[in-house]
Amino acid sequence: MYITAPPSSSIPSKLIRISRVRFSSFLSTTISSSPTRLLSSFTTTSNSNRCFTSSRRSFSNLSVRGSVKNHGFDWRSPVSFGAQVRTATPLPLIERFQRNLATMASENAFRGIYTSLPKPGGGEFGKYYSLPALNDPRIDKLPYSIRILLESAIRNCDGFQVKKEDVEKIIDWERTAPKQVEIPFKPARVLLQDFTGVPAVVDLACMRDAMNKLGSDSNKINPLVPVDLVIDHSVQVDVARTENAVQSNMELEFQRNKERFAFLKWGSNAFHNMLVVPPGSGIVHQVNLEYLGRVVFNTDGTLYPDSVVGTDSHTTMIDGLGVAGWGVGGIEAEATMLGQPMSMVLPGVVGFKLSGKLQNGVTATDLVLTVTQILRKHGVVGKFVEFYGEGMGELSLADRATIANMSPEYGATMGFFPVDHVTLQYLKLTGRSDETVAMIETYLRANNMFVDYNEPQQARVYSSYLQLDLEDVEPCVSGPKRPHDRVPLKEMKADWHSCLDSKVGFKGFAVPKESQEKVVKFSFHGQSAELRHGSVVIAAITSCTNTSNPSVMLGAALVAKKACELGLEVKPWIKTSLAPGSGVVTKYLLQSGLQKYLNQQGFNIVGYGCTTCIGNSGDIDETVASAISENDIVAAAVLSGNRNFEGRVHPLTRANYLASPPLVVAYALAGTVDIDFEKEPIGVGKDGKSVYFRDIWPCTEEIAEIVQSSVLPEMFKKTYESITMGNPMWNQLSIPSSSLYSWDPNSTYIHEPPYFKNMTMDPPGPHGVKNAFCLLNFGDSITTDHISPAGSIHKDSPAAKYLLARGVDRRDFNSYGSRRGNDEVMARGTFANIRLVNKLLNGEVGPKTIHVPTGEKLHVFDAATRYKEAGHDTIVLAGAEYGSGSSRDWAAKGPMLLGVKAVIAKSFERIHRSNLVGMGIIPLCFKTGEDAETLGLTGHERYTIDLPSNVSEIRPGQDVTVVTDTGKSFICTARFDTEVELAYFNHGGILPYVIRNLSKQ
Repeated sequence: MYITAPPSSSIPSKLIRISRVRFSSFLSTTISSSPTRLLSSFTTTSNSNRCFTSSRRSFSNLSVRGSVKNHGFDWRSPVSFGAQVRTATPLPLIERFQRNLATMASENAFRGIYTSLPKPGGGEFGKYYSLPALNDPRIDKLPYSIRILLESAIRNCDGFQVKKEDVEKIIDWERTAPKQVEIPFKPARVLLQDFTGVPAVVDLACMRDAMNKLGSDSNKINPLVPVDLVIDHSVQVDVARTENAVQSNMELEFQRNKERFAFLKWGSNAFHNMLVVPPGSGIVHQVNLEYLGRVVFNTDGTLYPDSVVGTDSHTTMIDGLGVAGWGVGGIEAEATMLGQPMSMVLPGVVGFKLSGKLQNGVTATDLVLTVTQILRKHGVVGKFVEFYGEGMGELSLADRATIANMSPEYGATMGFFPVDHVTLQYLKLTGRSDETVAMIETYLRANNMFVDYNEPQQARVYSSYLQLDLEDVEPCVSGPKRPHDRVPLKEMKADWHSCLDSKVGFKGFAVPKESQEKVVKFSFHGQSAELRHGSVVIAAITSCTNTSNPSVMLGAALVAKKACELGLEVKPWIKTSLAPGSGVVTKYLLQSGLQKYLNQQGFNIVGYGCTTCIGNSGDIDETVASAISENDIVAAAVLSGNRNFEGRVHPLTRANYLASPPLVVAYALAGTVDIDFEKEPIGVGKDGKSVYFRDIWPCTEEIAEIVQSSVLPEMFKKTYESITMGNPMWNQLSIPSSSLYSWDPNSTYIHEPPYFKNMTMDPPGPHGVKNAFCLLNFGDSITTDHISPAGSIHKDSPAAKYLLARGVDRRDFNSYGSRRGNDEVMARGTFANIRLVNKLLNGEVGPKTIHVPTGEKLHVFDAATRYKEAGHDTIVLAGAEYGSGSSRDWAAKGPMLLGVKAVIAKSFERIHRSNLVGMGIIPLCFKTGEDAETLGLTGHERYTIDLPSNVSEIRPGQDVTVVTDTGKSFICTARFDTEVELAYFNHGGILPYVIRNLSKQ
């Protein structure tokens, strides 16, 4: 099925970090990582800074307040940003701006290759830094993804933040990448969603206060690159299977989140360069793909590739458009917004060759689940994956985006698809102007960043190689607890019974044989109903992974149509939902005439957001919930999402399967995952005959014809014209005009965090750990969902008690994700996942632990509070892949607030390890072949970790001795991977580091 080349040297997981290079007086360009930066006249004195700030604010306020127009320009227009700014900004400022740009251009070490890009009909598109002009044959062999890093380094080379030596490292990638060299990178923009965006804006607001207290200018805390924030994580499926579900759910969304939304709207006005897309517009990554992605920037006449870092791990979806993008921690993103270059280990690149064509009836979802399994097996953590080969021509842009989306699930930093003719066709389909597309193609061709499969391909060098014949892909699902546990559809029934038999684990539920055929009968609103192990109770067409792909969405609608025509009907107690990633989906479903069939099967549109994929599935009917919980039924959810970790989708669905949208409909019709679709009927039709899977499954050609006739460019144009207007509920939100936020001590949504209290200009220095107790002892694959759940707040949890004590009714608890702006709630929600498996509890599952000194079983928050009150440090023991899953900064902030000083694990997920460092927590790795069990650690010991008190005496990756009070001693690797991270640790975290540096200017 696939082949691998001999593996290169082992590369440990490395992460994206903020550079140790101090802030320059001119920081960064106001719009992106352009070759030319603002000169010191804008920032060296507080007066000039205020002049620039005031001008920017007046420009920002010309746009619709709080709407997506806050960047003040329309990138789809071929007119450069500078030309558009000149129509709105006072002339003297523009003249100074232009003079400074010209001066900075002359300072670039590579100004000799800064050249004009002519238009075919005369004139020029702009100027750019030409890679071919370097005349270096090594560049021709570089992967396309590395060329983007190279162009950025050349364009930003000022001898200070980016040096000529950094450029040489990237050009010599074939030799330097295996050595784990460090390079700076300046992404063009930052992407946020509201779950991660609220805490980011809270932090920025709090940083302004800290700057004030230190006697510095709070206006220095402003994004210096474009920040796009899409509100998409707050809508829940409270109402389903009705025509008015969208409006009802949006009204409830605003009732619950009015304070959060008003805060974000305040942020979009208080901070410059921040664009906020209002609720009800779509899913962040689909909006990024269809609207926000530039592919090539034209900033004041300088052309350069679009690149983005986002606080959602699935930011990688934009890689399918040929835009380099990946997820980072929220605290890293905040530092990036403030002009800090990112430091990253120059990654290895896995070349993934695609050939052949998908078989009839096989979907892009089947393909991505297959690719995920292959890449997980190969090992791609900390690496780029770059796709190429003749099979690329058989994949639509939406198919590519589906594969790129699940990069976090297969472990890569990026899953990159270079720009080719398919990309250009998609840009035109989605409403980008012809002149913009022509500019993009001309620039990328001129800079050797465009792939033309009609021309001979020069061989590129990769770190390792994989190959997949698309014809080998077969229909499949993944589950029941992890996205990379792929199950071929033909083996699903056998695999399900194996899971029932197997011991509790990723592929097991340990249901006794005598209980496996149990049938639970109950009354569902007067109708007889029954549940068995494997009964589907949630079927959701959800998530950016699939809702951005017209072929699978229209395929699902065709399945619904055929089922309706044959007389099949989804059982009414199954909670069905459809949550498109943008309004475009609704338009083409209506254009095709197929939405009505989805409605008949209960898949009414419930809203435009992430919903079930992130745990916002809402309550299931009380009769169904009682039948499950009172009879210990292993109920199932089937969703077209990208994550299915236990406890994420819904507390009562222990089995959760990822599947294509058409398969979601098919499983909803079958009512169970305990079925062999090849041999067993889905149901009985209106003629009394059995209906099989093959009877309702559409062929590839049938889907393609409907896609061709139903998905039209005008739909994209109208959709994104309308979202710039906001919606009535959003537009009616009133906000203060102050640049400093007025914290409400009684708010349960927005609370001033304690990170900078008592902060001084002197860094606290590194800390060791003395006689710490073990707060929790984990096994493998503890996810950020386990550490900091995003879903519902359990009625008996510490967070619930906190909210009830402040007069919040249980029905208004909302979710943990929606309350990330309140550190009091989030600290109490840390390690509050009801499916948490903590070895200190000897097999008991739940959000509790043992308070070692007394032996009491307590909620984790309560135990941590006791330790803190007694003056005791705590640590966490863990297995492999600690912190996998979403790029969730609260999974590091929460433990820090609980008093955790170190995490000792077999291995860490890339972003989470970075977040731990960013919050001042020590990440330690057991040596190969060792873990808590092999060392005989139970978690009842006390742990001492000695680190030098002078940061200059600590080296990245050095060995550290850990000693217990029981006489055990073992060596760990300190996972501070660069000098940069040691600087953060010395300052107590990234954000204090940034504040101190800004204050000194």
